[in-house]
Amino acid sequence: MAEIYCRHFNGYKPCTKNVNCNESCPSRSIVTERILIVHLEALGAVLRSTSLLAAVKRKYPGCHITWVTKAPAHALLHNTVDRVLTTGSEDLLKLSALEFDVGLVVDKSLAAAGVLKHTKVKQTFGFTVDKKIGAVVPANPEALELWRLGLSDQKKFFENEKSEQRLVHESLALGPYCRDEYVIHLSPEEQELALVRHELWGGLSAPIIGINTGCSPTLPHKKLSVDGHRRLIFRILQSPLLRKCPIVLLGGPEDLERNEAIAKDLSVIQSPVQRGLRDGLASMAAVDVVFSGDSLGMHMAIGLKKWTVAWFGPSCEQEIDLYDRGEKILTQAPCSPCWKRVCDKPVMCYDQVDFKQAIVALEKGIEWLTLSSKQPFREISSSLSP
Repeated sequence: MAEIYCRHFNGYKPCTKNVNCNESCPSRSIVTERILIVHLEALGAVLRSTSLLAAVKRKYPGCHITWVTKAPAHALLHNTVDRVLTTGSEDLLKLSALEFDVGLVVDKSLAAAGVLKHTKVKQTFGFTVDKKIGAVVPANPEALELWRLGLSDQKKFFENEKSEQRLVHESLALGPYCRDEYVIHLSPEEQELALVRHELWGGLSAPIIGINTGCSPTLPHKKLSVDGHRRLIFRILQSPLLRKCPIVLLGGPEDLERNEAIAKDLSVIQSPVQRGLRDGLASMAAVDVVFSGDSLGMHMAIGLKKWTVAWFGPSCEQEIDLYDRGEKILTQAPCSPCWKRVCDKPVMCYDQVDFKQAIVALEKGIEWLTLSSKQPFREISSSLSP
């Protein structure tokens, strides 16, 4: 009899783990509980929430995890959980065929709560919706703190001292917080691509500095101006410790023209930015230290265990955990943080970033690589194997 309750069993084609599907299979893994994670957006936040997976598995050992997110965030979750679904119509049909013991709803949104309508969940943690008024409410007492933070700028901006990882972890009642790392799995092909780029970009002669130039259009002021990036690069080229380091501009497809403008007449490398999120991960894996605003690129760098120098203007720096591998540079703008999508200040927060601090922080990153007595790219790459 086939072992139909094994996590590897699908019922329509031979299992890739063993020719014989029975209780003697060495890969046999009987599922104890079925967990549904709903985290739809944004891209960086979805990647950050992979840090929850270790705690989920501690609380529910032997569980099978299905994660529902919006495209293209699903590309970031390759080989991290048992099943990844999107909010596309076909995937919601698949979801309607499933049942779960526990639902973990990370987003405070009607859309996230609505995903549960496409399936059956015995118990929900995180956030749900009051059907009478259509407002997001906590699904369990532990989610009250995070819920209240969202309702008060004073609490969110100035009183909270917890990272977003910790806040979400506690809201989902996942037990003691252990500061678990992000989970990113590069395929063998992606690791090879990163290695090729690392060597092509000059990483064998000096550590590579990656500058992530973009951010989500939702909060456009979380990125430096073209002129700001150029001024930063000029300062890097003046640093005795950094001047020999190759500089690579990173970003997404929307950053192509900006990167070309930033790179004009400068000795910098433009990474390919139009080949999708997985290719972007390979480029990020190929560099050694990273400068970035609070963006998906920053979260990629953190997840790939890079020394990360992150600057903060509109957003809350205390919500970001660099895991002791980097430094934060705070704008000198007195109105920060604000989380405003539109700003009419005569001098923007991104024009009030102290580049002297950034250079010192980048130099610390080079020293960190040296003191660690390792080849950072090769060791980190191997640790990310599936």
